[in-house]
Amino acid sequence: MTPARTPSILVINGPNLNLLGTREPAVYGTATLDDVVRLASDAARERGCTTTAMQSNHEGEIIDAIHAARTTADGIVINAGAYTHTSIAIRDALAGVGLPVVEVHISNVHRREEFRHHSFLSGVADAVIVGAGVDGYRLAVDHLATRLTAAADGAASFPKS
Repeated sequence: MTPARTPSILVINGPNLNLLGTREPAVYGTATLDDVVRLASDAARERGCTTTAMQSNHEGEIIDAIHAARTTADGIVINAGAYTHTSIAIRDALAGVGLPVVEVHISNVHRREEFRHHSFLSGVADAVIVGAGVDGYRLAVDHLATRLTAAADGAASFPKS
């Protein structure tokens, strides 16, 4: 009998998230990107999954990482930063790889500027977590881990809304 493969989650952070901890702490808090990566990794490990994390300020690099995830990951957590509101290309990449996706926003984008209220990604995401601070990454990993382990056990999958 072949042992079950450990589910893997790709955590993607978009532009300016490398500045977490110093960028607008009243909006984004004081946790750093390293703190976020550690939080997601610890949450995944507790749920029997692994994570790989990447951050880029460049749209094409994010798209390349999403494409590569077709063969390296079982699900994606993405905080695309401002690209959430502008990038049809990232939306199409997420749709194209066919992996479960959870969209995360540290702040409550619906309480902010009007242009932040629309997400091109939400329509292809299985779940959207908004305004939970960096804990949103843990919630996203928990959701994906539940979905991925249920699928690995042959349980019914969560429906896409």
